[in-house]
This record gives sequence, structure tokens and C-alpha cells, in this order.
Amino acid sequence: MTATTTTRPVRLGTRPSPMAMEQTERFAAAFRSRYPAVGLDIVEIVSEGDQHRGPLSQIGGKGVFTRRADGHLLDGRVDATIACAKDLPGPHDRAPGIGVGAVLPREDTRDVLVLRAGHAPVTLSELPPGTRVGTSAPRRAALLKALHPRLVPVPIRGNADTRLAALDDGSLGAQAMIAALAGLRRLGLEDRASQVLDPAVWLPAAGAGIVVVEHREGDEATAGLLGPLSHAPTRVLLDAERAALAALHGGCLTAASVHATLDAPARLVTVHAVVLDPTGGDALRATATGPADDPGAAGRRAGRELLTRGAARLLGGQA
Repeated sequence: MTATTTTRPVRLGTRPSPMAMEQTERFAAAFRSRYPAVGLDIVEIVSEGDQHRGPLSQIGGKGVFTRRADGHLLDGRVDATIACAKDLPGPHDRAPGIGVGAVLPREDTRDVLVLRAGHAPVTLSELPPGTRVGTSAPRRAALLKALHPRLVPVPIRGNADTRLAALDDGSLGAQAMIAALAGLRRLGLEDRASQVLDPAVWLPAAGAGIVVVEHREGDEATAGLLGPLSHAPTRVLLDAERAALAALHGGCLTAASVHATLDAPARLVTVHAVVLDPTGGDALRATATGPADDPGAAGRRAGRELLTRGAARLLGGQA
């Protein structure tokens, strides 16, 4: 099957949340523009994680979102799936037989502080002691404990739009929350950011701001369609960051940060990897640089260096 001969539409699986649908429609527009003769059907996939209202740890962590989509992909119900890279489990926790077909250009990697609608803008350091700050990410909770020990991180659930609504009506269980700036922008709600957090201090998640489209390995037809839509520089960054996570046996529920930068003229990628102490203690850091044509090598070196420095002690049961 090729882009010029296929008559069967490509089926693209996505979560049905407003944020997921925005990034899906953005990719769909690029796909349809490049392949006007190829149909693209959007298939909404509702996971156990979307339906479960308790802690995600009760049903296997954030990986529940990906497992349902992976199942649809591997059994042929869809040909591709789309997701935020930062929400994917670590490479070692993924089902075999799934490959990355396209990577969208990286968006903003920064997190933001969000307050109840109508609240005067303040920073994290200006919040009163004991303020409950909602987040579902162990990375963010660890950063709060390390940088703002006066504040209390509390777990929250739901999509970004439902979290915002719960924050505003007082049902979130927190007086503030941390969110991704890229996500707020997708919802047209960037103005809800009370403070944009400095990524040099408030370390970003691995894969932050990156949207990936995956396909079944061996499905050369779909891979051939997706490949030309991939942003090559962002793919280098993604591969480097995911390789570091793999070396650490970490994932979206790991209190860690991995961020890669690309020196395009020199064709070098640099990986900054940090394993945070969930209790707020000192973090472990490592940096590695390598050729951009093998970004995974630099990522693996950074991850392994962290392990030699004792990262396994901090990772504990996180990985």
C-alpha cells in the first residue's frame, strides 16, 4: 500500500479528551494536506484510566492509558495512535511490536502554576505555607518538596479541562495546581498561567512538549505515510530522552527529568538527566553528549552514569 494507491483509510486512535483531540486534529490537518487522496479516520479510544476515578496506582499507573491504545494498535483495530511523549511508559514497559512513525515539532517544555479563576497572580514562593498544590506527576511532587517545602503536593486526577473546572469550583482538593504550558495553549487557556516556571530550576519531563504518532512494526505502508510528516530535529531529542529513561528503567511515573538539546551545525546532541529524591532531598545529575545520528547513545550514557552514582536508591519502587 502506498500513498498513491491506497483506498483504505488510515485509522488513527486517540484519547477523547479536548487536549488530545486538539493535537490529533492538528496532525490530521497535516496528514490530509500531504495525502489528499488518502482517508484518515479518527478513532476515539477510552481507557480504564479515563473511567477510573481513584488513584492511578490502583490500576497500574498512567500506563493504563497507553495499554488500551497499544492493544487497539497491535490487534489491528487502528493503524496508528497519537499521544504526548511525556505520558508514555518507559520503553522497557511498552508492548513489543510498536514503533514511532512521526514526531511533531517540539512545543514549550515548561510547567506553569495555575490558580483558581479570579485569583490575583502569585508565584509558588508567594503562596501561603500549607497551600495544597495538585499534581499527578511524581517529578512535580518531588520538585515541590525540594524547592518549596512549605507547600503540600496532593495527587489529582482528570484531564486538564476537568482539573481546571474542579480547581475553580473548589472540588479539586487543592488550592492551586501545576500544569504543562503546552497543554494550556492547546486548550486556548494560556492566560490561566499565574507563573511560568523556569526550566533551568523546575526541570521538565522527558518528552515534554512532544507529540508522537506510533504504528505497528512491520506495517510498512503506514510507516511510509507517517515518516515524511516527522520533524527530524525533534525525533533526535525524543530518541535521546527515551534512551535515558530506558537505561533507568523509568517512565512517566518516575521522579526524574531528562532534557536533550541539539547543536544542529555540529550534529551533536546533549542529554541532561536528573533523578529526583521523592522526599525532597538532593538530586543526582548527569550530562552526556554524542553524535546526533545516534542520539540513543548519549541518552544511555547519561542514564547509566546516574545508576553508577546511586540512582537506583532514589528510584526505589518508582521505575
